[in-house]
Amino acid sequence: MSEQDPQQAVFGIEKLYVKDMSVEVPNAPQIFLEREAPQIDVQLATQNTNVGDGVFEIVLTATITAKLGEKIMFLVETAQAGIFRIENVPADQMDAVLGIGCPNIVFPYLRETISDVVSRAGFPPVILNPVNFEAMYMQQQQAPAPGTPLN
Repeated sequence: MSEQDPQQAVFGIEKLYVKDMSVEVPNAPQIFLEREAPQIDVQLATQNTNVGDGVFEIVLTATITAKLGEKIMFLVETAQAGIFRIENVPADQMDAVLGIGCPNIVFPYLRETISDVVSRAGFPPVILNPVNFEAMYMQQQQAPAPGTPLN
């Protein structure tokens, strides 16, 4: 390889795992006698951390709250993580890889984990809708920095 040739970009999945999970069913067993469908609220967040030379951890956290009126049926919070080896990616593209590419890989695992744990808690599974991580990333890029006054 000559000095003129750029090095080959490296992108690999080292590990996918559940980093943290909690399940609460605060109104059991009475809540299981309810027959109406709950109101489901889904909150999703992404975070990335450089954990070493070319190694990054991406964590997708989903908080699912199911309510009947003011009564909580269940609350599930899951942090699904992935460790990725990313090398020789141009600096101007790295944020997009971490904010779009990696979350797109981790999301199906998060979706399956949420569905499974809600079922194991005794409720019909919650299937998360697909997420447009590109739109989420673009929205985060346009958000003002914390502490910036809003006009």
